[in-house]
Amino acid sequence: MTTTPTGADDTLAVRAADDDDPGRRARITAEIMRQTGIDEPMIERLVRTFYGRVQLDPMLGPVFAAVVTDWEDHMKRLCAFWSSVTLLSGRYHGQPMPKHARLPVGGAHFDRWLDLFEATAKEICPPAAAALFIDRARRIADSLEMGMATVKGEIHRPRHAARGDLP
Repeated sequence: MTTTPTGADDTLAVRAADDDDPGRRARITAEIMRQTGIDEPMIERLVRTFYGRVQLDPMLGPVFAAVVTDWEDHMKRLCAFWSSVTLLSGRYHGQPMPKHARLPVGGAHFDRWLDLFEATAKEICPPAAAALFIDRARRIADSLEMGMATVKGEIHRPRHAARGDLP
């Protein structure tokens, strides 16, 4: 297994030599955890702190309040999602795009979501972990924003993933 930076932003990338190896995911997860310090308790702390702030946010809070009826269930699903996104754990089994596609949000909402997320990640996580979370969050925001625009018959280019200001 090798780890390499993937460009100027030093985004973590892990590759295994044998894609057919059944222990590949466990080794990749262990290497990500070793390099970043990310573990399940850190993910839960970040998710709960961040979404607690989202609920209180004047712009984002009403959007979430209109669709989330069981916050504890939602937190568990979000923790599984972020575990899959950062640690490649495979805990999340879902399709976020259909759930987000028709929400009444635009670029300003994505920018606010990222501002809150990035500030929370930098506050809670060590630098390597924050950088990985932020990189993934920007990619997710771009994907959702572009997907939602497509549903509306619009075209958007990625706006967040290319930002060069990671911690």
